[in-house]
Amino acid sequence: MNRAAKKWGLRYGASRFVAGETIREAISKVKELNAQGLACTLDHLGEFVRSREEAIESADYCIKTLNAIHQAGVDSNLSLKLTQLGLDIDATMCHENMCRILECAKQYSNFVRIDMEDYSHCQQTLTMLHELRKEYDNVGTVIQAYLYRSESDIKALQNVPLRLVKGAYKESPKVAYPAKRDVDNNYKRIIKQHLVSGSYTAVATHDEHIIDYTKRLVSKYDIPHTRFEFQMLYGIRTQLQLSLAQEGYKMRVYVPYGNDWYAYFMRRLAERPANVAFVLKSMVIK
Repeated sequence: MNRAAKKWGLRYGASRFVAGETIREAISKVKELNAQGLACTLDHLGEFVRSREEAIESADYCIKTLNAIHQAGVDSNLSLKLTQLGLDIDATMCHENMCRILECAKQYSNFVRIDMEDYSHCQQTLTMLHELRKEYDNVGTVIQAYLYRSESDIKALQNVPLRLVKGAYKESPKVAYPAKRDVDNNYKRIIKQHLVSGSYTAVATHDEHIIDYTKRLVSKYDIPHTRFEFQMLYGIRTQLQLSLAQEGYKMRVYVPYGNDWYAYFMRRLAERPANVAFVLKSMVIK
């Protein structure tokens, strides 16, 4: 299905969630979002590469993306996945790829976010982050609220810029809360934990209850707007994104692009029935 998706292009509603297949298309979208008061993070889609050549190519593309961000003068960070850079093939090679990317980002005073993947890669990701942070301070990662281990991970990552999310992978109840209520409660706990510690916190959610909770929290503890931001996905709750920016909050949009979009697209469909309805409607129209 992934190979077929690359062949088809961004059809059947995928273009709602993916900003294009080329760097030029992605930068154009970022410019539009910046003009509306929204910051961005660009992600050249890809994960679980199977060869060293693919991993090196993915790292090169991340560097091309950082160069394009700088040349265009847009407000955007970079997001990436370690499996895209060869984590499952050779951890040393993956580390070398990350160092190349972070050196480039450092030249431009830019920031790189390591996306968190499924639970089997969680500890590997945090171990890699720990090693990278010995030399680079322009890198952070993501903590998923549905994992039981998240509170202890947050404690160990104090002063590291983190994106906090609920989590989008299907995990075993042995490692993750199966009930939404428990996930939401843990999400609130780790948001408070990281914010109150003085660490920079990105609250990545489309849930207005969580957004309102964060607003109350920063007001109660007098946390300046420079120490946190909200994040949302490209193509989802766009009016809410604009409203938050107009209220004076930093609002960053996660902007994926590239032709390896199938896995990302399917996770977006799985998250909300409304996303599936949108895609079905677009197929009928076409």
